[in-house]
Amino acid sequence: MAKLRNWTIEERDNLCILTLDLPKQRQNVLSSAVITELDQALDQIEKLDVKGLIVKSAKATGFIAGADVREFQQIETGQQAAEFVQFANQVINRIESLTMPSVAMINGHCLGGGLELALACDYRVAADEPAIKLGLPEVKLGIHPGFGGTVRLIEIIGARSAMDLILSGRTVIPYVAKKMGVIDLCVPTRQLERAAEFVINKKPPPKQAGGIDKIINFGPARYLMAQYLKRQVSSKAKQSHYPAPYAVIELWKEHGDNRDAMLKAEQQSTSKLFTTTTAKNLVKVFFLQEQLKKIGKSGTGKSCRNENFQRVHIIGAGVMGGDIAAWCALRGVTVTLHDRSAEALARATKRAHQLFSKKLKQPRLVERAMDRFQQDPAGNGAASADVIIEAIFENAEAKISLFSDLAKAAKPDAILATNTSSIPLETISAALPRPGRLVGLHFFNPVAKMQLIEIVRGKKTYAKVSARAAAFANRIGRLPVPVKSSPGFLVNRVLTPYTLEAVELLKKGVPASLIDKVATNFGMPMGPITLADTVGLDICYQVGENLSKHFGGALPELLKQKVNNGHLGKKTGQGFYIWEKGRHKKSWSLKGNMTSGQQVDDIEDRLIFRYLNECIACLHEGIVENRSQLDAALIFGTGFAPFTGGPITHIIDQQPAAMLERLKQLHNRYGDRFKPSSGWEEFARKNLP
Repeated sequence: MAKLRNWTIEERDNLCILTLDLPKQRQNVLSSAVITELDQALDQIEKLDVKGLIVKSAKATGFIAGADVREFQQIETGQQAAEFVQFANQVINRIESLTMPSVAMINGHCLGGGLELALACDYRVAADEPAIKLGLPEVKLGIHPGFGGTVRLIEIIGARSAMDLILSGRTVIPYVAKKMGVIDLCVPTRQLERAAEFVINKKPPPKQAGGIDKIINFGPARYLMAQYLKRQVSSKAKQSHYPAPYAVIELWKEHGDNRDAMLKAEQQSTSKLFTTTTAKNLVKVFFLQEQLKKIGKSGTGKSCRNENFQRVHIIGAGVMGGDIAAWCALRGVTVTLHDRSAEALARATKRAHQLFSKKLKQPRLVERAMDRFQQDPAGNGAASADVIIEAIFENAEAKISLFSDLAKAAKPDAILATNTSSIPLETISAALPRPGRLVGLHFFNPVAKMQLIEIVRGKKTYAKVSARAAAFANRIGRLPVPVKSSPGFLVNRVLTPYTLEAVELLKKGVPASLIDKVATNFGMPMGPITLADTVGLDICYQVGENLSKHFGGALPELLKQKVNNGHLGKKTGQGFYIWEKGRHKKSWSLKGNMTSGQQVDDIEDRLIFRYLNECIACLHEGIVENRSQLDAALIFGTGFAPFTGGPITHIIDQQPAAMLERLKQLHNRYGDRFKPSSGWEEFARKNLP
């Protein structure tokens, strides 16, 4: 047999074992070279006299993590995309056409093109490990499955479940994938190869959707379902911003009952999407995410890579502290949660159990996670912790006193971290014998959804401490971005003027629902009024007050009134909205009329330019190292419209000189809160069209 670089063909016990192992790579991906070699491998396999084929990975960390996204950046024309997609389909279709039964043996992440390859096999078996993810996340790159994934997944599990995965891009663990029918067997890792051999020997009928799922695929039922899906998608994403999910629905609507036509239409549709601006920007966002992961893997020094961080102690069982503790326990870390209030600890424990049940599904895994989540009313866990995180209320004196005590109780090499959202580290570390031990680990709410952690370095923070803090963020599956200690750091400093401008609009009588709608139409995940109510108007006020002390400007009197009246938002049932059962029912409003200067376009500019103005200031002041990190931080920390590629990319795409001119107009009309921040002129000169 011809020797291949990436694939190994082995005959054993009358079986063919086809193993993928990309040299010097941590995980397997389907590059053009890998697919070409797979084609060559199938030439050899088709000549073998064996009873079945097992496709597996030699990587300990995964099966196939999808197509090689690096190659996406080299695709400039629809023709190039079509040639790549067509060839990949031809090769994967050969697996489906084999006369021998085939099984994908999934020992790790099986995503995108990797799952599409697995779907082409007759059977799929997976290790029962909650760390493994399966899914078709292509919509997150601005495209949709193009290697037959839409067709085969719908055939196997039906349009309802398949579209749920494809349109959202969400992933599932093997246990859930088995319940959905995506895989045939979910077994302990040690039994995985035996399970693969078992299905080849037994040759059960391959899974196919039946009943109502089969009926939905035909005629009027499919058209009605397609309309329903479009309404669902449109409530979350505009077609002009994210065309891929709409394209999936359309190709299924038109060709769902004709397999060959849908396979062909799938190729054509995804090929067109490859060259859209959305796809190019979302691929950029993918690499921004990878850059942040690299920071967490190496920090600022290679010595941090192998730290285990087995024990974490958290002070403060409020929403943030409790949810940080729950997330750490979910990620396999033993956590001690300290608070003087038994009620607060009980509430945090209840929320932790809800999170574990949602994420882990299986009772035995939930029980193990709960074992790692330990209430610690006496605070004894501080003495043995590798990481100590303070998450109490935003009061500098209270934090200073707490860290003075922690410095005496903690291990000499323990990370001392604060989750402060706006107080400079120099203020908090002043009482420490070794101020360089203190670092900021600024999480965002809700902790289980927000991927970003700001790694805040003070003037005296030791470089190794910052590096270890970044490594810890990676250990718990979060994206670290190093930021300089400055009031509000990066994310809150940018979000605060954006939110306060929304309150100014409210004060003038603009309805809260319209303000929020304008923001979400731009591409924000939620409107600023909903965001303020969700975070808590008291928190918004505290952060705004801290920032105003350093940067000037007055807080809206309306915000102060709300806080003084105890109307703090979602947590009290009333803020700028009236909240019932976690949802806002109607908005509180002042009497007033919108003036002619408050049309929709003007509202958008007032919100977004306050946001962008602060981005330029932070970049100019070196709050983050570079524009890529700023784009990444504000996409993953605030949800800034990912399809734009981030705020700095958006400014460049819209031409900085033109953006600066519009900002000057807003400054003339609305006053100094729109005064162009330092750095605009220089940025515009350096980024001429």
